[in-house]
Amino acid sequence: MTTVNRVPLLVSCFIIQILLFSFCSKKTADDDTPKTTDTGGSTTCTPTKAAAENIAIFPADNPWNKDISASPIDPYNTQIIAGIAAPAVKADFGSGLWNGAPIGIPYVVVCNNQPKIAINFTDYGDESDSGPYPIPLTAPIEGNGVGDAHVIAVDVENKKLYEIFYARVNGSRWDASSGAIFNLATNAMRPETWTSADAAGLPIFPGLVRYEEILKGEIDHPIRFTLTSNNVKPAYIYPARHKVNSTGGQYALPFGARIRLKASVDISTYTATNQIILRAMKKYGLILADIGSNMYISGAPDERWNNDDLRKLGQLHGSDFEVVKFN
Repeated sequence: MTTVNRVPLLVSCFIIQILLFSFCSKKTADDDTPKTTDTGGSTTCTPTKAAAENIAIFPADNPWNKDISASPIDPYNTQIIAGIAAPAVKADFGSGLWNGAPIGIPYVVVCNNQPKIAINFTDYGDESDSGPYPIPLTAPIEGNGVGDAHVIAVDVENKKLYEIFYARVNGSRWDASSGAIFNLATNAMRPETWTSADAAGLPIFPGLVRYEEILKGEIDHPIRFTLTSNNVKPAYIYPARHKVNSTGGQYALPFGARIRLKASVDISTYTATNQIILRAMKKYGLILADIGSNMYISGAPDERWNNDDLRKLGQLHGSDFEVVKFN
């Protein structure tokens, strides 16, 4: 019987095991499996304005996403437009400052790990969503707190929108007249007759002209606009939820109504930026959201806006629009 020396074999097996362990460990370390970063409940969320443009703003069948370019004209179009025919379109947003504040309605983007803060509602708490709201105390306030003082936060991970009206920081909390939370992933409506951070009970953010949309090359929603009280009926239509004691009569628009730029209006002489805005006015129109100056359209402040260029939108007047049937 041949005698086998087992020591070299044992040593060889031990070396092979070490090599295999080293190889497997390296494979695990160098694995191409996508990693996530722990950010206190969040993953790889980056709270940028670009991120807010990458989420769906309500489902595809929501009115905020409806193409109205071929919708029928309201039978009272002529009479309604007569009341707003003269005023010029005014971009109520831009770069720089006006009366010491950024021009437009600002917003912030947050992730799932943004701490939520209780809101003290001072006026319309019974029509407000209780929260808490993930709005940082450093969030910009429209007009630096003068006027409507809207504050908006878009949670891009949970696809929720948080908006408060007449907001001001009070110690470690926000005081606000009213507030609303919108789930951007559903068509769920807030209770009828409830206000929001807007008089029409609508969300504000989906109707803002935002510079990040210009970079994308398309605005895919109606644009928020205002009219004076005598041009607004004390009424609302879907998707608006609230009315005010406005003074408009039969030939006035209710909150939630849409007007669109006429297809016949030539926009070829405008800059590329303004053409993006004007194409949205033809396809998605303007949606009436609040009492204010006639034909003022809303947007977010951004230092990349060219104010001189935006002023050229004033070449258009109410007479260049038509009312989409709402009765």
